Amino acid sequence: MGDAGQGRVRRWQPVVVSPNQPPDSEELLQRVGRGDEAAFASLYDVVAPKVLGIARRVLRDPGLAEEVAQETLVQVWRTAARFDPARGSALGWVLTLAHRRAVDRVRAEQALADRTQRAAAADMQVPFDQVAESVGARLEREQVRRCLDGLTALQREAVTLAYYGGYTYREVAEQLQSPLPTIKTRMRDGLIRMRDCLGVTMGARA
Repeated sequence: MGDAGQGRVRRWQPVVVSPNQPPDSEELLQRVGRGDEAAFASLYDVVAPKVLGIARRVLRDPGLAEEVAQETLVQVWRTAARFDPARGSALGWVLTLAHRRAVDRVRAEQALADRTQRAAAADMQVPFDQVAESVGARLEREQVRRCLDGLTALQREAVTLAYYGGYTYREVAEQLQSPLPTIKTRMRDGLIRMRDCLGVTMGARA
């Protein structure tokens, strides 16, 4: 008789994975989603250098890149349960988070720089002469108001109507229901007092 094993078909045996073989990123990320801190530590070692590399390429600032990398890894820990293996790899999911966060930081830094620049430009936009003119005009208006307050009621009303309302003497007399000679006298006296108060010469309207 021949050898008992001769002619037999060798049956296929599945490959047994060694228990020392490290789990892949997908498995680690799924375990992280279940709150496995040890899995997160292992995943951190795998993806942290790549996350930092993405952040550096986008931000061009080592300090900001390190901040964004740490923020991304914290986000991975908090949101790992949202990972869907059917939509892509674990590494791709993590790097997408890193890229989005880095871009958001770029936009935030640019917005801050723009606000700072606009604020600085606003401070320097108004020239000194314009500021002085504005202050002078305001002080002049206040002085005119004080001088008008020093007139009698009829004088103040007559001067205001004539020189700020554009009315003639006759129109002022009609508005105040006073005789024209009285209005002319009150306006003359009022203008003299205004001239003395303001230190300028004001002409009467015909």
